[in-house]
Formats: sequence, C-alpha cells, structure tokens
Amino acid sequence: MKVTDLSCTMINWKSAPWNTGTGSFGGNRLLGIVKVSTDEGIEGHAFLGSSRQGADAYVGPMIEFVKPFLVGRNPLDIGAIWEKLWKMNRNVSTNAIGAVDVALWDIAGKVAGLPIHRLLGTCRDSVPAYASSGLLPSPKAYGEEALHFKDLGWPAYKIHPAAIPKDDIEICKAVREAVGDDMILMLDSMWSYCYEDAVRVGRAIEELDYYWYEDPLVEEDLYNYIKLRNKLDIPIMSVEYAPGRLYGMAQWVTQQATDILRGDVAVTGGITPLIKICHMAEAFRMKCEIHHGGNSLNNVANLHVTMAVPNCEFYEVFPASGANKYALVEDIEVDDNGLVYAPTEPGLGYEIDWELAKREKIEVVS
Repeated sequence: MKVTDLSCTMINWKSAPWNTGTGSFGGNRLLGIVKVSTDEGIEGHAFLGSSRQGADAYVGPMIEFVKPFLVGRNPLDIGAIWEKLWKMNRNVSTNAIGAVDVALWDIAGKVAGLPIHRLLGTCRDSVPAYASSGLLPSPKAYGEEALHFKDLGWPAYKIHPAAIPKDDIEICKAVREAVGDDMILMLDSMWSYCYEDAVRVGRAIEELDYYWYEDPLVEEDLYNYIKLRNKLDIPIMSVEYAPGRLYGMAQWVTQQATDILRGDVAVTGGITPLIKICHMAEAFRMKCEIHHGGNSLNNVANLHVTMAVPNCEFYEVFPASGANKYALVEDIEVDDNGLVYAPTEPGLGYEIDWELAKREKIEVVS
C-alpha cells in the first residue's frame, strides 16, 4: 500500500464567539478536513484547525513540506513517518503534523477492521467526563454552571477563570459553595500568574479541596514550577505546551516540576507521540490527563488514546457548552452517569458530516 495524495478540504465553521480569560474563540473560522489517499482506495481523515485558530493558519506548510515526503510512503509505517514529520516542526505546526498522524492511524484501523484503541491496546471501554468552562460573567454564573452539570450526573467541573488572581479565588469559592463537597473541581489558570500569585491561589484552592491546579505559570518556567510544586500539596499539571512536547517532558519529570503530564493530538503532534507521553507518565506512576483537541475529530482521536492507557482519569469536554462540536454526524456525548464510551467502529469510528462539508466548502488545498 502506498500514499497517493494528501489534501485538505476547507469548510466554513461559524459559531457564536466565546472567551476564556486569556483568549477569544468562535466567530468565522475555517475547518480543514485532511484526507490521506492510498492506491488501495482506503482513505484516512482528520480535522485541522480549531475555533481559536482556523485551518488556514496551518494548511500551507502541511502541503508544501509534508505532502512531498508522504506521497509514495507506506501509510502503515506510522512510527517512521512521524519521526520524520517531527523533524519538520520548525516549519510545520504540531497541529498539522498531528492531523496527518491521526489520518494515518485512521487508515491503519480501517485496514485492520478495528478501532484505533484496539491497535494501541485497549484498557477500558468507558471513562468519566468533566465539564470545562469558558469565561463566565460572575462567580455566581460559574457556580450555576457547575451545579447544572452535577445535576446531569457529571462527576467533575473545571474552571477557566478570569485570570486575575483575587477574582479567581472568589470564583473557586463560589463554585465549591454551589456544588458542595461531593463534586470534583479543578482550576486551569491558563499561564496567567507570577510565582507569588500562583502560591496564593494554590493555597486557597487547596483549602477548597480542588483536585488539580493546571498551568498557573508560563509553560517554560521550569524553575518556578519546581518551587511551586515544593510549596503546595495540590497536584500540579504544567506541561500542556511544554517546549519540545514529547522530547521536552523528561526534564519535567526528572526535575519534579509537575505531578501530572498533559497532551493532546493537536498540541503534541498526533496519536503517536501522545501515547508515548502517556506511557512515559505510567512508567513513573504518574497520570497523563489528555487535553481537549480543539475540534470534534481530534477529540475522537484523543478518546482512542484515553481508552488505551490506564493513567488518564477523565475526558475533557471543552467548552462545557459544546461550542467546539462541529462537522460530525454524531459527536461524543456524555451519558447520565457522566461517562463517555470507547468507539467501536474501525479507524476513528465517527462519521464526518459530508453533507455539511459540501454545503460549507470553500476550496480543496492539495
């Protein structure tokens, strides 16, 4: 089997604008449907782009640099291909590298007649979800949203706050008061604090029995993360955008700068490196909590990895409103017990909404 083509169909993605404390999402974006074609008629697909940054930001280098290398290769040589793709990361974004890798895994699953998580080594068939907030107008609004998801049976809620330390503490207090002691709560501060403020917020949420403290400091601040982790008892998660991605993780573990590793197929660069990060964490008896993927099919790819490892505790639904869901016939849904389930069909196992893609098509980049 050989790859014969790599292309990306650009479609309109229109959604209501929304925010976190550090960024804007939604509006008019372009979603890319990446297709890897083979001489045996089997195709692999992935989505490129997010409601924060559309596929037009990534597609040019993917076609310019990745396509000439990929065409003619055996699509099942995923490990060898990814190793070469990673060496292009100065010119090609991890988002584009990740999309190609996901499409290759989609082909592998279809060839085998199995869901991707079966190829990776299935560990389970369900996992609890947590609702992950956007920026809300008041502490009360956060509390009301968290209580809404608790009433739906979801076990956990994560706050993306205002990114103002004093205000963030008030938000965290309001949410704990609203849901009581029997719901898991997390805080994702989105790289917003200096060290001193990170300590103050961390101590406050320790008293509120929060489950983890995510990204309080900028992603390259290894020195202050080590200090912060030694200062606090709450588990720290700090490597979502760690420089070097897979190859940058080892120093965060060996220097004890984080308690939990982090990754997703877009930021990390595909299923191939994400499963390696999860296994690295497992070797140190650490968790690796998988981040949302920025689009619906990336979330499906993340879900396959989640089902194939024992040390990812949750599936993230970001934003909790569902604003990132787009262009699948049926999306991943959370049931009344707060669970999501392993895909059962070959490859990625979720159907792209080709009728929508036809209506919203802008161009095919190839």
